[in-house]
Amino acid sequence: QAQLVESGGGLVQTGGSLSLSCAASGRTYSTMGWFRQPPGKEREFVAVNFRKTNVYYADSVKGRFTISRDNARNAVTLQMNSLSPEDTAVYYCAGGNRLILSSIRRPDAYDNWGQGTQVTVSS
Repeated sequence: QAQLVESGGGLVQTGGSLSLSCAASGRTYSTMGWFRQPPGKEREFVAVNFRKTNVYYADSVKGRFTISRDNARNAVTLQMNSLSPEDTAVYYCAGGNRLILSSIRRPDAYDNWGQGTQVTVSS
């Protein structure tokens, strides 16, 4: 059974850092990314490692967040720095094998999702 399992969420103060990890089992993915869902809002794109090669970020996190991939462990990490209360959300890992570049920001383009991990940034 294919699974994506996130870890590393928690509570941090404004300006702090957190690192999220996502481990895939049962299936490998050419593309792995992160989305988030703030309270009362829709799920939104955060960052992606596209086809194990290129990385892309949402404008709101560019320069603060870094996505990295460990192909040997079939895992992806999101390092989040300079966090602000606007980053508070449930963060989801996603994997897919059919994505094209124009679809990386669409949640429905991904094949599988993790259960989510809460990130709360206090002011």
